[in-house]
Amino acid sequence: MEYSELDEKLEAILFAVGDPSSLDDLMLACGADRRTVRGALDYLEKRLNITGGIRLLRLDGKYQLATKERFADNVKIALNTKRLVPITAAAAEVLAIIAYNQPVTKGFVERVREVNSDSVVNSLAEKELIEEAGRLPLPGRPMTYRTTSTF
Repeated sequence: MEYSELDEKLEAILFAVGDPSSLDDLMLACGADRRTVRGALDYLEKRLNITGGIRLLRLDGKYQLATKERFADNVKIALNTKRLVPITAAAAEVLAIIAYNQPVTKGFVERVREVNSDSVVNSLAEKELIEEAGRLPLPGRPMTYRTTSTF
């Protein structure tokens, strides 16, 4: 596998994952050895430094894609614009469930609504209308949510 193919694969993986990824995770995802993946990551970092709006970060032995600093203000504007979009009827329903029963888990919201609510809960969190309230002491330690002062 040439670096041009492997570095593109790593870029796609890091973009999709979003969070920092360890070298071992990247090796497993690409099916390549440590030396090859490190070489492809070096190549990817050099390529991104030359073109594009993102860069490769190395954080405590993990790798993550991030916006280049010179575009930070533009990204903030775009994110704030997204936050100002009115909420949907489904989001209003989820917000009401959380406000009335808080703190609650996504699972609780889904049992009340009888439909998957992952994207709605994530959207409300992005708009800073709800926030994480902690974890329950149950298997899997499910996250609980509550409304914010913005709500």
